[in-house]
Amino acid sequence: MKKSLPVYFVISAVLFLSFISFSYLVNKNLLTQIDFDTTVKLQDNISRFFDTPFSTFSLTGSFEIATLFLLLILIIFKKLKGFFVLLFFAVFHLVELFGKSFVDHPGPPFSFVRYDIFFSFPSSYVQPGSSYPSGHSGRAIFISIILGFLISGTKLPRNLKYLAYFLIIIFDFVMIVSRVYLAEHWLSDVIGGSLLGASFALMSLVLL
Repeated sequence: MKKSLPVYFVISAVLFLSFISFSYLVNKNLLTQIDFDTTVKLQDNISRFFDTPFSTFSLTGSFEIATLFLLLILIIFKKLKGFFVLLFFAVFHLVELFGKSFVDHPGPPFSFVRYDIFFSFPSSYVQPGSSYPSGHSGRAIFISIILGFLISGTKLPRNLKYLAYFLIIIFDFVMIVSRVYLAEHWLSDVIGGSLLGASFALMSLVLL
């Protein structure tokens, strides 16, 4: 496992540079048409039946729930160096807020929004002005990488590990699709958030 640490660092750096480059494209409005077309296609092809399930599911990506889940993971796996993971998790949010403050990228118009439950955590009211990058997507990817890494180090049977990895991937896929379908974010928002979350998660593995 230790031999993989330099690889994690390199991939983390590449992902962060990719995030910066992608952010430039977003700020220059070069992905606007792709964003719009993707949202329209998802909403045209997914039944309105999923409005409530997706809205409820998206709560799991909120700052409050995600932080609690990350803490539980670190406690269950007895990772005393979990402080470093939490530190990078915090830095991820600082960069996220920086992006939302300086990248000019308004979210989808209200007429597109399909979030239909009357509950939101306090963190959802923090609106720096832009929808880029997506915090929900970033948190989902960050925690998924940490969880996958910890599972890989257990003595679970290989088939159970593969099942766990598959479920993690499904979770992330649904989170990303739901954010765009609900018009809480554009496609570029969730891509940027995913790149950022993956970058900081891999960086934290170097110290875990």
